[in-house]
Amino acid sequence: MSSLDTQTRGRTSRGRLRALDAYLCHAERELLSRRDGPWAHAVFVDVGFGEHPWTTLESAAAFRTLHPELTVIGVELDPERARAAAAHADARTHFREGGFALPLRDDEPARLVRAMNLLRQGPPERVPEVHHTLARFLLPSGLVVEGSADPEGAILTAHLLRRGADADAPPHREALLFHTDFRHGFAPLLFRDWLPRDLRRRVRPGEPIHAFFSEWDAAWREARAAGHTAPRDVFRETAPRLASRTNGVVMDAWLGEQGYLVWKPEGGIRP
Repeated sequence: MSSLDTQTRGRTSRGRLRALDAYLCHAERELLSRRDGPWAHAVFVDVGFGEHPWTTLESAAAFRTLHPELTVIGVELDPERARAAAAHADARTHFREGGFALPLRDDEPARLVRAMNLLRQGPPERVPEVHHTLARFLLPSGLVVEGSADPEGAILTAHLLRRGADADAPPHREALLFHTDFRHGFAPLLFRDWLPRDLRRRVRPGEPIHAFFSEWDAAWREARAAGHTAPRDVFRETAPRLASRTNGVVMDAWLGEQGYLVWKPEGGIRP
């Protein structure tokens, strides 16, 4: 489809996206469990699972705590990887060769499409095209999650992209998700190198993402000056300070306790 749709190294370790699974089970429970009308057949698609399908299988187990009959489809551009993953297939878990133009049948609408660690190298101006392609397979209100995590899964950022009623329209850039498990401590700048591809080089004066990080850093410094120094504690204390000065910070006690921050500004995340 584009130069972005190329094979990756694909050495995704077990547990790398477990925190993302936990967030989705918390924040997208209705999306994952819905079964009315066309949602009865709506699938979860994991794009680019890599050399081994560990993250696909882990997500299947997590999401099936909410929807035991959920169909899960792992998609991989490399035909050898797709064939090897088929050893893990069952009646509700399938592995197919394909790229961003997902290999789904007409009777397999998607509720959730995940494409993590795939777009880090391509031209950033092509990222919206990929988002649009992935969203075409969603039911209205379905979600595309696209972003990056470090190899250990200790730091993660992702776009949360919502499909509207018009399948031909680009998905709404609803929010950015940030997560840390604190093994590397905590400071807002830890996330900069793991931002989605189309935002990484936009952390510069005059850009909304730069303003967001500037305010987050100021809130972090305030929390530390108030005596909060343990990474988890300062993260938890930073969120309400950031929310008081930045539109769209989602306040949820569970998020703060678990190391998540969601920025959902009015009008969405500007490209």
